[in-house]
Amino acid sequence: MNAVVKVMIANLHESTDVNSELTDEALYGMPVQVLEDIEETWVKIRTFYRYEGYTLKTNLHMGSEDLLSWVDADYVVIQNFADVLVRPKIQSSKIITLTRGSFIQVVLEADLDATWTKVVLVTGEVGYVRSEWIQKRVKVYTTDELAFREQVVQDAFRYIGTPYRWGGKSPLGIDCSGLVSMAYMLNGAYIYRDAKILDGFPIRKIEKEGLKRGDLIMFPGHVALYIGEGLYIHSSLGGNEVNVNSLNPQHAEYRHDLATTITEYGSIF
Repeated sequence: MNAVVKVMIANLHESTDVNSELTDEALYGMPVQVLEDIEETWVKIRTFYRYEGYTLKTNLHMGSEDLLSWVDADYVVIQNFADVLVRPKIQSSKIITLTRGSFIQVVLEADLDATWTKVVLVTGEVGYVRSEWIQKRVKVYTTDELAFREQVVQDAFRYIGTPYRWGGKSPLGIDCSGLVSMAYMLNGAYIYRDAKILDGFPIRKIEKEGLKRGDLIMFPGHVALYIGEGLYIHSSLGGNEVNVNSLNPQHAEYRHDLATTITEYGSIF
C-alpha cells in the first residue's frame, strides 16, 4: 500500500513502542510503502530511500490512488521552517508548518503575487507559502562533479548549529547520517541513511589520497562530510550540534578521537 507523510515529522522507531529507539524521521510529503499493518495503531514502512521502521498510522495519509503523484512531487522546502497559510498574506492563519526537506505540490496561479506560491497539501487542502522558501526538487543528481560537490557542502552548512538528535533529520535536530543523507538528498542523490557504505547505494569506497570536497569520511558508528583543507562538517554527539572539525593535529578544532579512528572514505564519483 502507498502512503504519504502528513505531519511535519513522522518518527520511525525500531519497534511498535513509542519509547523504542528512534531510527529515522520521514518528513512531510515523503512517499512511503506500507509493508505491514500492525493492529490499529502501527505500520511498518519503507521510505523511498529504502529505509525501514515502524511509525504511527496517524502520521500517514494512506490508501488513495492520488498518493502516487507525491512520488514525483516537484518542490521541496529549503527554509528551516515554512508556514503554509490559508491566504497569501502574513496575517493569515497557519495550516501547517513544514521543515527543510519536506515535499510539496505547487499549483500555478497566474495572478498571484510572486512573493507567494500556492500549494496543495497531502490532505487536498490548498494553502500559500513564501516563494523563496521552496525550490524545484532535484530528483537526479548532476553529472557536473564540481557543481554537485559544492552544492552538497553548501546544503550541509544550512544545518550548522542544529542540535544533535539520534535518528533526527531536520533543523529541529539531526544526527550524523541524517546530515549527510539530507545534504545529498537535496541534490538528487539517495545514499544509505546509516554511517556505512552499503552495496546497492551510490557511495563507493575511495582511498584517502582521492578525498575531495563533498566526499564522506567514515568512523566507527559515525560519518562526516569532507569540506576540504583537512576540515569536515558533521553532527556529533560529542560536539552536541552540527559543527566543523579538523583532521590536522595543529588546528584548533582538531578531534583526536575521530581523526585517529577513520575506517574508510566514500565518494559518489
